[in-house]
Amino acid sequence: MLSSACAFAQSGEQLFPQQPGVVSYTYRNYFEKDMSGTLDMVKAVGFTDIEFSSLFGKTAAELRTLIDARGIKCSSFGVSYDDLANKTTEVAQNAKTLGAQYVRVAGMPHKGAFTLAEAQKAIEDFNRVGKILKEQYGLDFIYHEHGFEFQPYQGGTLYDYIVKQTDPRYVSFELDILWAFFPGQDPAALLNKYGNRYKALHLKDLKKGVHGNFSGGTTQDNDVALGTGQIDIHAVIIAAKKAGIEHYYIEDESNNVLTQVPQSLAYLKSIKK
Repeated sequence: MLSSACAFAQSGEQLFPQQPGVVSYTYRNYFEKDMSGTLDMVKAVGFTDIEFSSLFGKTAAELRTLIDARGIKCSSFGVSYDDLANKTTEVAQNAKTLGAQYVRVAGMPHKGAFTLAEAQKAIEDFNRVGKILKEQYGLDFIYHEHGFEFQPYQGGTLYDYIVKQTDPRYVSFELDILWAFFPGQDPAALLNKYGNRYKALHLKDLKKGVHGNFSGGTTQDNDVALGTGQIDIHAVIIAAKKAGIEHYYIEDESNNVLTQVPQSLAYLKSIKK
């Protein structure tokens, strides 16, 4: 009887009690028009950690002043592949100015179906730049997949090949659970498989009935509030906790973020162990 009572009590505990961060792309349409007002709105929703994917026309110093004034931090700074590879010093300096720990790239150059040669070029760049960021600036590089990397290769995928061929001292990963699920992968299984290679997670959900592929693209309004789509968010959170994920970010690419983001936050608070 006692053990049953304990089990019942535990089942009522929140699985995800912490407040996630948010990706700036979620509020891109608002940041582009009014940076200060949008930061106020984001803070009012409850976010105090932002992964910025753009400076939105500001300098890094100007943006840092705005977020500091609101008690918001930037833990991760997203840049283009080209800037990472060719403007590494500028990228690093901006990340340091923002106070970010992570420099993130989402996607890599490819034409048509992603190939082994394109994966090998990315691996070379990631290892090279990741070492510079770590050793010269104390920053961590993380790669955010976009779905096309899961092309089959040698009994696994090219994504597996990238993870295995990159140096874990200098290259880590951010799992976007929608872009893992869309080409047919199980995001929880990936978290269990690669564990602490993952440092960050994009929380998002895919509309029911949508069928994925390796294109790396889908209609933005196929992003739906967490818990209303196809992805088993409960299983993802359990696996992410086991993997030791350090940063969780809500990303909603839809045009309904003012409605959906509060729904997603409420859903995360409702999940029980």
